[in-house]
Amino acid sequence: MQFQYSKFAVALLSAGILSSPAIANANDSNELEELRALVQELSQKVKIIERKDEINEEAAVAAKKETPVVKASANGFGLESADGKNSIKFSGLLQADYRSYQDGANDVRNRSNTRAGSLDANGFHDANDTALLRRIRPTIQGTLFGKYDFRFTPEFAGGSASAVDAYIDARLDPAFKIRAGKYKPFVGLERLQGGSDIKFVERSYVTNAILPNRDVGVSVYGDVFGDKLSYAVGVNNGVVDGGNATTGNEFDGSKEVTARLFATPFKDDANALSGLGFGIAGTYTNIDGERNLDFTNTSAADATRNGLPSYLTDGQQTFFRYGSASVADGKRSRITPQASYYYGPLGLITEYARVNQDVSLLTNTTSNAPSVIAANSSKTLSHDAWQVAVSYLLTGEDASFRGVKPKNNFDIDKGGWGAWELVARYSEINLDSDTFKNKNTGSFSTGTYANLSESAKSAKSWTAGVNWYLNQNAKVQLNYSHTSFDGGAGVGITAVNAAGTNIRDRQSENALLARFQVAF
Repeated sequence: MQFQYSKFAVALLSAGILSSPAIANANDSNELEELRALVQELSQKVKIIERKDEINEEAAVAAKKETPVVKASANGFGLESADGKNSIKFSGLLQADYRSYQDGANDVRNRSNTRAGSLDANGFHDANDTALLRRIRPTIQGTLFGKYDFRFTPEFAGGSASAVDAYIDARLDPAFKIRAGKYKPFVGLERLQGGSDIKFVERSYVTNAILPNRDVGVSVYGDVFGDKLSYAVGVNNGVVDGGNATTGNEFDGSKEVTARLFATPFKDDANALSGLGFGIAGTYTNIDGERNLDFTNTSAADATRNGLPSYLTDGQQTFFRYGSASVADGKRSRITPQASYYYGPLGLITEYARVNQDVSLLTNTTSNAPSVIAANSSKTLSHDAWQVAVSYLLTGEDASFRGVKPKNNFDIDKGGWGAWELVARYSEINLDSDTFKNKNTGSFSTGTYANLSESAKSAKSWTAGVNWYLNQNAKVQLNYSHTSFDGGAGVGITAVNAAGTNIRDRQSENALLARFQVAF
């Protein structure tokens, strides 16, 4: 439009100049002046139109800078400010599981009919085949002012609602970040892997039994030396082994300190070591479990108020519980060396964890009478666990700590079959032998922290499986797990004798675990 007006003005001006001799010859100066005035007027109008166009363009650019951007992808849905400094994103995770048990019990021996169900002649109740929703987790996360992140993830599985993650991050510098709220403490390697990215239906004993799950507190963390070394230091309320803290007040005022270093020294090198990472982490606290409570009915892997956990099998059945008189009574420390390796389609994770826990026995466990620590009953117990897990993508995708994106999504019409991955793991947990003996007399029947004829002192699990990634968002998992035990059973339902000669090994657990997952 501007170009056309300019050509018109130039044409009129040229016409006026070229025709001026004829006009002069016709002695018609008035018409010449009128023509020149018209050209000037048109030229001015062209300039005004050009300026209006410039103003409109400037306004359009300014409006674009202020217009929010709507985003929708396989990673979720959200809104983002035009400058990218403020955003909100909605995502979710849904896991539908089925568990089938060829062999195995649902709890420790002689648990009670009211707690475990009708017991058989040996004091056990068979593990029940069941379908369940393992995780139902919608997530809201975002960024404010380009530096401050937030995340809120509720959990609706398990018949109740709770907050899994609820924290804020301040990314002040790549080497200095602050996280506060409820989050995964920077401790376990496999725990820090997202719930949608884990290679097995259930995590190992290192992760689920020994190391913390979620806690409330604050951590400082970052990446240094060209992102080749990650560090984290935190102060949290503290949770029992495998525990997931509530968002309410803590019953014990002691805080738990966590620390972690993890190195990937070859990450920028184009060689077979580029996918190697290794590190070490630990926790430390001093915790006194509450007295005057009936601890018999505490649940496994929960923030139990006696400060002590219960432990679950790979098939998620309880195989160890502390006795009702046992209580945390002093220091608790954990240490966990860890490593991972990824090369092409091959992936490997290995971890070891050891917990040292001071425990004592109470003289009374009813809620109506004062409880005191029994004389000379304090003891430091040491439990440990380890795992080695390997994965291999048959369809050639690169393995990683995160999820898998298939080269070809599953599509019958187009002939795509997604990504296929084989997985295998060995994991075991070993409890301190002193857990099951009287500190002073060596008896197995009285004055023990746990009963070896009811709770096993070790569990060893072999797990093999296959993962089918239909696309970036959908996955099918199938695991077969075999777990053997040391101790945990007796002769019929008779009590253990002082010498422990009637202790037997709990029946092995053979479980088929299946999962269909959608994550976005």
